[in-house]
Amino acid sequence: MSGSLWLKPGTTQDTLPVIPRQRPTAGRRQSGASRPRGGPGPRRPLAAPAPPAPAVVLAADPLDELAGRLDALAAVAVHPDEIAAILESDGMTDDHIRLTYGRPDSFALAEDLYARTERRHPAPEAQPADPWHTGLAGCLLRGLVFALPGLAYVLGAPLLATGPGRYGLPPGTVPLFAGAVTGWVWNQALAHRAYTWLGLGDRHAAVRALLTGAPSGALAGAAVAVAAAGPGERPAALFGAGQALYLAAATVLLVLGRERVLLVALTPLAGAVPAFRHDLPEPLRIALLVLSLTATTAFAAFELRPGLRRGARGRGGPPFAASLPYGLFGLGSGLLVLYAGADAVIALTLSMGPAEWLLHRFRAAGLARLRLLTTAYEFRRAVTGTLARCLGGYLAVLFVLTVTAAVLWPGAAAVSPQRVVSLLLVGAVLWLGLLLQAFGAVVSAAVVCLLAATAQGLAQAFAPAAGPAAAGAAAVALCVLTRVLLVRPTAHRC
Repeated sequence: MSGSLWLKPGTTQDTLPVIPRQRPTAGRRQSGASRPRGGPGPRRPLAAPAPPAPAVVLAADPLDELAGRLDALAAVAVHPDEIAAILESDGMTDDHIRLTYGRPDSFALAEDLYARTERRHPAPEAQPADPWHTGLAGCLLRGLVFALPGLAYVLGAPLLATGPGRYGLPPGTVPLFAGAVTGWVWNQALAHRAYTWLGLGDRHAAVRALLTGAPSGALAGAAVAVAAAGPGERPAALFGAGQALYLAAATVLLVLGRERVLLVALTPLAGAVPAFRHDLPEPLRIALLVLSLTATTAFAAFELRPGLRRGARGRGGPPFAASLPYGLFGLGSGLLVLYAGADAVIALTLSMGPAEWLLHRFRAAGLARLRLLTTAYEFRRAVTGTLARCLGGYLAVLFVLTVTAAVLWPGAAAVSPQRVVSLLLVGAVLWLGLLLQAFGAVVSAAVVCLLAATAQGLAQAFAPAAGPAAAGAAAVALCVLTRVLLVRPTAHRC
């Protein structure tokens, strides 16, 4: 019958909704009321049939809705009890479950959800990116870039050997040392500030900091070199001014990741290799030095061009006082290197490449131990072993480079057990100090290095035999500090 719902056999009105019977349409009432009494009237067309009833939409099963909502959680469950725990944490009581889902309790409902949900266990998470992973080739390249400027001293040695020496040092040594130490202090602090800006993602601010700080550092180093020059040391003062300019330009290129560009700029210094055995003409020596310095300065100026553009400077940079300990660390480590001698300087600078790689390996190993080990004792033991292996590996590399430099460097001191031990102790101080600096304990590293440099200087002046003792005491102190600070898991979270 049109306008009503007919139930099939076996169905009840408890399971299907009932649509009430529709009333007769107004058209039908009017047609019946207008019929005259006493006989049939004229036949009129029937009214249009009523529109069909809308399709019946059955109510959604609440269990299907719940299964869809908990699909992601139920798919990874390994037992129905995990789903039951989720239901209970969602505040579902047994009364609510009986009334809404027709199940006696949360465990029965969880079993149904577990049965109707396909298992979809996620793939194992990829290992997080290791921020301390670096290639050995890149670190060796940096070590080569650190050591190549030593060839400039080979080219400039005949030019500097004028006038009398002072304080028992060769001629020209005082202005060179004074300018170099000033440059190391200034550029260490400048590099820290620029690296901090880079870490904050603001390369423009880093370039601006270098644009302001690098020329100032060059002027400061040149001024100190000229001021420290004595009678007859004017060539050494001029060489020291060029040295200050090179240190500033090289800092720019190294901080901005342009090691290969700096290597190209230092290529003319390779002309110093024949000077190990043969005397080169003075104009050629000067030309090679000027060409390399000009190329380094030009490349650095090219990298600093973006800093000349106007732009908003980023916020959140470090205060100037935060960079001071890094400058003091540069002062202490620089003095220790200078006290070691010319051939030792070459060995130490060449070893900075492997030293940097081993520092990265130590940090990467610490992060790996955090993911794998479960107890603090296991972590301390593993980190201590890694520290011993990295330090031992660096000292082995330094020993090989020391022997090689003593054989190849002209006028190098003879290799003796006391000299090798002293140099290895200085190398241990430098590497451990760099390690502490990498973990943010730069103040401790700077204090120990400054004390060691002071003791080394006093030993050079009054008791040369006490030099190894000063370096050894500093190495032991840094070993203790490293063992105390870096075996804690919190020190390796970054």
